[in-house]
Amino acid sequence: MRIEVEETSGAARAGKLYTPHGAVETPTFMPVGTKASVKGLTPREVRETGAGVVLGNTYHLYLRPGPDLIREAGGLHSFSGWDGPMLTDSGGYQVFSLADTRKLTEDGAEFVSVYDGSRHVFTPELTTRVQEDLGADVAMVLDECPPADAGYEYQAESLRRTARWAERCQEAHTREDQALFGIVQGGLYEDLRRESLERTVSLDFPGYAVGGLSVGESREEMLRVVALTAAGLPEDKPRYFMGIGDPVGVLGVISLGVDMFDCVLPTRLARHGSVLTADGRLNLKNSRFRRDLGPLETGCACEACRDYSQAYLAHLVRENELLGHRLLTLHNLTFMGELCRRAREEIRAGSFESWSRGWISRYLAGAPA
Repeated sequence: MRIEVEETSGAARAGKLYTPHGAVETPTFMPVGTKASVKGLTPREVRETGAGVVLGNTYHLYLRPGPDLIREAGGLHSFSGWDGPMLTDSGGYQVFSLADTRKLTEDGAEFVSVYDGSRHVFTPELTTRVQEDLGADVAMVLDECPPADAGYEYQAESLRRTARWAERCQEAHTREDQALFGIVQGGLYEDLRRESLERTVSLDFPGYAVGGLSVGESREEMLRVVALTAAGLPEDKPRYFMGIGDPVGVLGVISLGVDMFDCVLPTRLARHGSVLTADGRLNLKNSRFRRDLGPLETGCACEACRDYSQAYLAHLVRENELLGHRLLTLHNLTFMGELCRRAREEIRAGSFESWSRGWISRYLAGAPA
């Protein structure tokens, strides 16, 4: 696992991430396939959106169908039919999202299964072993992702626990064909971020993630912390922002030197009838789309824009037809893939900052409907 930064424009970087399952151009948006599937799409369709990396969720795959079966099938690539690079999280996000039903100790995180109520303890050693069984190209250390409003003392205790867990994950990790990424925490506090940076970078991971953001803070606070964190990460290692998928935020973190990012937002919006366009977000449940026979977005190469009208897609959405969910998912992921492709192009041309400002201005001017 290595990244080759080919061009920069300000702090923004364009290059290639090399993995055992091929090279990926960066910056890159990574669709989330929580249960070994990007909802509604085949691997071939996901590839056609321009996606290079797909995510899997360790928590859910551990519970169902279980890592033993996936290992027996030859790993997550063989099991799911995706032959490109993959990344698995560690269950750290569930420490945040399932806070009401989990218990944290120095040993790990005890969860109540969302499926059957059974209890499971995720230790650094267990999550590392499970991710080795899943066989993704990138695995993540177990961390705690506190909410944005967590106080200073809690954030300090949390980042130090995450640092100790990272050491244990590193000691437990044995696969040479899998890169284990460290995660920088510390909330919105600059001194804690710097402490987490120092402790995490000292472990010399092959890649690093910016964690603990997109959890309720303002965009201004988020970008401030990303700028501080990215500036403290090694230039020759990949940088991953965990959990961002709105187009304006994506361009913001690219401008600060982030290479990889993921989020369920584009696919979740599609399932609720919303699409991303260069002129803002559109809600096809709005009555103004009922008789519009034009495409969602002129010039978009996805199947939804190429072959169907807004009126037909709006009809599918109103009737809750599965085809509507699929087509809008194809569009939103194609939109994110094209956004990243254009960002790479502008970085290589040295014009990313001015292009990004213009793109964001147009996007925000299009009133969401």
